[in-house]
Amino acid sequence: MINPHILFDNTKQSKKIKNYLDHNINNASLSRCNLIIVIGGDGFMLSSLKKYNKYKKPFYGINAGSYGFLMNKFSSKNTIRNLSKAKQVSISPLEMSVKNKFNKTKKSIAINEVSILRQSRQTASLEISNGSQKIIKKLVSDGVLISTPAGSTAYNMSVYGPILNLDSKKLSIRPISAFRPRRWKGRVVSDKSKIVIKNLNIQKRPISAVADNYEVRNAKTISIKINQKVRFNLLYDSNRSLQKKIKIEQIRKETN
Repeated sequence: MINPHILFDNTKQSKKIKNYLDHNINNASLSRCNLIIVIGGDGFMLSSLKKYNKYKKPFYGINAGSYGFLMNKFSSKNTIRNLSKAKQVSISPLEMSVKNKFNKTKKSIAINEVSILRQSRQTASLEISNGSQKIIKKLVSDGVLISTPAGSTAYNMSVYGPILNLDSKKLSIRPISAFRPRRWKGRVVSDKSKIVIKNLNIQKRPISAVADNYEVRNAKTISIKINQKVRFNLLYDSNRSLQKKIKIEQIRKETN
C-alpha cells in the first residue's frame, strides 16, 4: 500500500502536481510514510535526499524542473500506478573532507560530484593522489571534478568526462579547462579509492571545494572517498530506470 509523504519546491508546476496528488492519495507524516515523493528538479532532489535520508525511506522524484535526470516524468494517467510498481536502486555518496588555510576541517557528502574550482582570476595549481600513488604531480587548470556514476551525466558530462554505469564501481576524475598538462584527460579509478587533492599555491591561487551545492572556500587539502555506510534508495518507473537513463545518455554521447 502506498503511504507517501510529499515534498515540493516553490514553483508553479510543483504546486500543480502537488495539488493533483493531494486529491488522489493521502499525504502521510514523515514518521508514518513508507516512501517520500519529491516534486521539483534535480537540485531539490539532491537537497531533499541529504535532509531526509535519516528517515530511512525510499525517494520517488517527480520532475517539475527542466532536465530532471534523477526524477520521474509526471503523468496524470500513470503516476499513481507507477508508484506501486517502481523499482529501487541504491547509491552511496562521496564524502568530502576539506582542510582550509586556517587548518579548520569541514565535511559534506556529494551524490553527484565534488568540484574543485579556482576562487580567483588565477588558475588553480593542484596535486592529485590516490592513496600513496600520485595521479598527477601538478595540474594547472580551472579545477578538477570527481564524479560518481549517478553524477556522471551531470557536470562531469559537460566537461567531456566518461558516463559510468551504475554498477561500474568506478569514479571519474576530470580536469576543468586544463592548461598544463594540456593533453591530460583525467582518470577513471576504483570506487574504493581515497583521492587527495592539494593546493600547491594557497596564497596566490585560492580554490574552493564544492560537494554538490555545499561550498568550502580557501581549501588547502581535500580528501574524497565513497561513504559505503550511507545509502540513498531511489525509486524509478519500471520503464525509465536510472540504469536505462544512463545507457541512453551513453548512446547519445557516442553518436554526437
